[in-house]
Amino acid sequence: MENQMTPDDELIHLYQSGDEDAFCQLLDRYKKKVYGYILNVVRDRVIAEDIFQETFFKVIRTLKKQQYSGEGKFLQWVIRISHNLIIDNFRQNGKISTISKIVRPDGKTVDVFDVVKVEQSSTEDNMVKKQILQDLRKLVDHLPFEQREVVILRHYYDLSFKEIADMTNVSINTALGRMRYAVINLRRLAEQHKIALSE
Repeated sequence: MENQMTPDDELIHLYQSGDEDAFCQLLDRYKKKVYGYILNVVRDRVIAEDIFQETFFKVIRTLKKQQYSGEGKFLQWVIRISHNLIIDNFRQNGKISTISKIVRPDGKTVDVFDVVKVEQSSTEDNMVKKQILQDLRKLVDHLPFEQREVVILRHYYDLSFKEIADMTNVSINTALGRMRYAVINLRRLAEQHKIALSE
């Protein structure tokens, strides 16, 4: 079986049995996604590199102690470790605000990129869509931490709201609420920057 096709859990078992190369395969498989997530949230390369290294130190320690029980969700587990380290870093530097109560959305889950008004009928339209998405990505950087994180996890890592809630230790309603407020703030920012979004 090719290395790229070896399931994560099998590589973890091999590593725990003494095969150091198995961990190298896991690292190679996920380092870009994990580092990209951290950098997207903290927006500072030096801090991102420190958190990335600490994340994988914790991963190694946990695996060596045979304490991993991710049940086929290795990447989500690693992202959760990095999330906790990001929170710790923000708290230490006084850069995080907490949201105490989130008003429950009306039951409808809102997908931030569904608010982009773009036709896909021509090459020109696709170029416009690409530019709008790039502009929208820049606006995401201006969201409060909790909102920015849920947008990144949902749209760049394709996690469900349940997975996001589990990973960030909040209820599904809170995760949905953060997305709802992210959409509201993105619409406000888009209006300020004159980017066309749908009503």
